Amino acid sequence: METAIALTNETCQAGASGRVISVDIAAAKAVAIARTVRETEHVPLMAARGRILAHDLFGSIDLPPFDNSAMDGYAVRLDGFAGTGPWVLSVGGRIAAGEFHAGQFASNEVLRIFTGAPVPGGFDAVIMQEHCERTNDAVVITTRPRRGENIRYAGEDVRAGDRLVAVGEQLTPQRLALLAGQGLAEVEVLRKVRIGLISTGTELQQPGVPLGPGQIYNSNRVMIRAMLSAVPWAEILDYGIVPDRREALAQAFGEAACACDVLVTTGGVSAGEEDHVVSALGQHGGTLDVLKVAMRPGKPVKIGMIGSMLFAGLPGNPNAALVTFRQIALPAIRAIAGLASTGPQWSAAVAGFTYEKRLGRTEFVPVRITGRDELGRPVLDMLGRGSSASLMAMALADGIAMLPPDVGSIERGLALRFEPLSGN
Repeated sequence: METAIALTNETCQAGASGRVISVDIAAAKAVAIARTVRETEHVPLMAARGRILAHDLFGSIDLPPFDNSAMDGYAVRLDGFAGTGPWVLSVGGRIAAGEFHAGQFASNEVLRIFTGAPVPGGFDAVIMQEHCERTNDAVVITTRPRRGENIRYAGEDVRAGDRLVAVGEQLTPQRLALLAGQGLAEVEVLRKVRIGLISTGTELQQPGVPLGPGQIYNSNRVMIRAMLSAVPWAEILDYGIVPDRREALAQAFGEAACACDVLVTTGGVSAGEEDHVVSALGQHGGTLDVLKVAMRPGKPVKIGMIGSMLFAGLPGNPNAALVTFRQIALPAIRAIAGLASTGPQWSAAVAGFTYEKRLGRTEFVPVRITGRDELGRPVLDMLGRGSSASLMAMALADGIAMLPPDVGSIERGLALRFEPLSGN
């Protein structure tokens, strides 16, 4: 990959010229410069949902820890089934979950047993109660059981020493259940990523406040913050709206660099006279690894570093901010968090629309699922006509479709890649 561009105090419009790179290269550059957090903390298992595991975890006990019954029924010995049935066997005892029976039994005796109860040594199978006829202290069994039938053997799920969860994996409810089954009360996780948010633009106003002449409401702040609030491994530091002035931006960037692992800004990254983000970065000796990307929307997205803090400068138009955040900035933020898997989760889909696009440029469009094709793939309908400022198209979308750079005409039935907007 190419060397990052070092910015200086005199830098004005880095990215106004220079080579445009592909989306894949831009995302790879962002991930490559991301510095994974190293500090860890211990949190109770009940509070660990969604956190990132700091070390591999291995089993300390077998699961299940003892042979146990998978059904309510009767534990039997196979040598009690001589000849042909039906067989009449004596009930020699009873055992429920949480109990233990250490008695001695004859081959023609069975044991009334309940789901989860330990199966005593020497018993070979458990017959479901529906397949038995109980009369006083005896049962009639008409079908010869198979060895191991309805018995869950010790260690058949997990053996002591097996790896349970790998470093960098997110602790889902299912993984937490596995750890709880091992008796763990707490787990060591990576600390939360500190993510700073800045909205740039003199024209921006917070929702709930009357608009002045030429002002618009700040929708990007709500959107980006809501996406980050959905992940348990992030801590958000919101620096609010900063006007389009170089010194004000430089001051805000300096404050963020002292407290954050990553700073996400929206607006001010193009090459206009009122776009001061890059020059403000130069005042802190920042570097840029991504300046222009062959994508629509989002071409002017900027990715770089201020000291040890990752900088993600997103365009100000809402669709462009959404796409560049999910495709380029978020993979790098996941890498900082320590996640083993960082990229977007694409699935196969087909176009249910026609559209003409420019060759050589990857486009991302908001889409709605309108049905399924014969292979079960979602059929997508494009919303809007590609405006990077459209809020309604985003609000109605089920996800984003990627339109490949080597295709200029999108026809119905064309295979596409689809990313749902439901997760981070």
